[in-house]
Amino acid sequence: MRTISTAGVEIPVVGFGTWNLRGDLCRERVKDALELGYRHLDTAVLYENEREVGEGLRASGVPREQVFVTTKVWRDRLGEDDLRRSLEGSLERLGLEHVDLLLIHWPNEAIPLVETLRGLARARRDGLTRAVGVSNFNSALMDRAVALSDEPIATNQVEYHPYLSQDRLLATLRRHGVPLTAYSPLAHGKVAADPTLDAMAADKGVTVGRLVLRWLIQQSDVIVIPKTASRERAGENLDLFSFELSAEEMEAITRLAHPDGRVVNSEWVAWD
Repeated sequence: MRTISTAGVEIPVVGFGTWNLRGDLCRERVKDALELGYRHLDTAVLYENEREVGEGLRASGVPREQVFVTTKVWRDRLGEDDLRRSLEGSLERLGLEHVDLLLIHWPNEAIPLVETLRGLARARRDGLTRAVGVSNFNSALMDRAVALSDEPIATNQVEYHPYLSQDRLLATLRRHGVPLTAYSPLAHGKVAADPTLDAMAADKGVTVGRLVLRWLIQQSDVIVIPKTASRERAGENLDLFSFELSAEEMEAITRLAHPDGRVVNSEWVAWD
């Protein structure tokens, strides 16, 4: 599996997202994903599935040190002490001594960013996480986080797919040497019905999902974490390195972005 080097860690460029997977289904799909070859798992306190993610990891038989595990602290626990308690709870549920990456799940203007970053830095120094990062930060917040953090920011995890341009944010992240991790990379399944993408995928002999994920990882410093409840689809989503897209194909997919392309709606979004 190809990795991206950032903040002292190597993040596999394709991860398995677990949003909206719960209970036995989550446990089984995490196990399946690791058996198929995934080595990057993404969860969060908000997902209410950390326990099942940990159980799936252990059931897979894959050694812990071979799997990159990310979790996230919710926006109401971003005070330094609250963050620590949230992380300790995550570790207990996951059954792990540490995670590989801890993210601020959503920014919260009511809690000073410097305090949250201080909590993240403390967690890394204490060995509870190997790296720290952010999620759903726009360019301005990203600039602030890099300036205020005592530890390097490993990634910014945001919504990114063909219908949503992240050009400005990508430019900011590249200026800071921080990769982007794309969640909802298939736009909640909307890409499957797109005639442009369908025709291009048919021409390449791949699924639309594989086409779009390839478009994302073929950009510099972009990581993807697709989620699926299907073992077969999980295997397909991992097979992204047997073909490439031409510059013309890359540009054609990029042109699909439009102003109302977002699929994740939240009152807490702080976008450019």
